[in-house]
Amino acid sequence: MNPIDESVIQQCETTLRDAMLSSDVVVLDRLIADDLLFTNYLGQIMTKQTDLDAHRQGLIAIDNLDLTDQQVRIVGDEVAVVSVQAHIVGKFAGEPTDIRLRFTRIWHKASPNQCQIVAAQATAVA
Repeated sequence: MNPIDESVIQQCETTLRDAMLSSDVVVLDRLIADDLLFTNYLGQIMTKQTDLDAHRQGLIAIDNLDLTDQQVRIVGDEVAVVSVQAHIVGKFAGEPTDIRLRFTRIWHKASPNQCQIVAAQATAVA
């Protein structure tokens, strides 16, 4: 298997952004590992199923998602760590939101042609 490279991760991040904007659970399901460990900005642990269900049920509806200050670090042949700032405008649980978060995501090369998020964390940006 070829080592993971930054251009692949940047494409994964773009695909993730587009899937989040459209609540495309088929694509999100492919990008998120089954055993995802995600800590949201409130300190709550979220699972893949929780995230997918929130998109399916319309609890997450993102109107605008601007990403800035992306940094990618490749670790070995199969892991990449991404840090990115996100300005998110939309609705969460029916409430309007306009928030800036810093995400850290760990991507793992699951197969020669696919990377998945295995862990992530979000922090509110003041």
